Amino acid sequence: MKLEEELKQTRFKDEYQRAMLNIIFTGNWLEVGANQALKQFDLSSQQFNVLRILRGSAPKPLNLLDIQERMMDRMSNATRLVEKLRQKGLLTREQCDSNRRKVEIEITNKGLALLKELDPIMEKSHKELTKKLTKEEANILSELLDKLRD
Repeated sequence: MKLEEELKQTRFKDEYQRAMLNIIFTGNWLEVGANQALKQFDLSSQQFNVLRILRGSAPKPLNLLDIQERMMDRMSNATRLVEKLRQKGLLTREQCDSNRRKVEIEITNKGLALLKELDPIMEKSHKELTKKLTKEEANILSELLDKLRD
């Protein structure tokens, strides 16, 4: 469906405004789709992102700043996300004995098992959300979005 139909707006200031609004709208649409897949696991997309970051760094622990720098949504409250995941037993948060200001965060076996279960579900969700794009179109879209941020 065209953006104009989705937003019930017939005109935009120019093509740049339309493109910007389309990116924002589509990003939100994709996030809603991801959150629907994660809902049954009582996880948000930001929590899922933190777990994937920690899995990618394993066995090396990360600190909060490392996690925040790697997050897709850098405005998220990483401290709150980490604490919720810790309470669920999906990660550990340990204060370093040699440096009390340093906190090391690692994914637990329970967190790894959850991601292993989630991987095929999220892959299926991503394919469903992007099924109308060819691989070539997906590559062009990625290149254009990278160019926009350059």
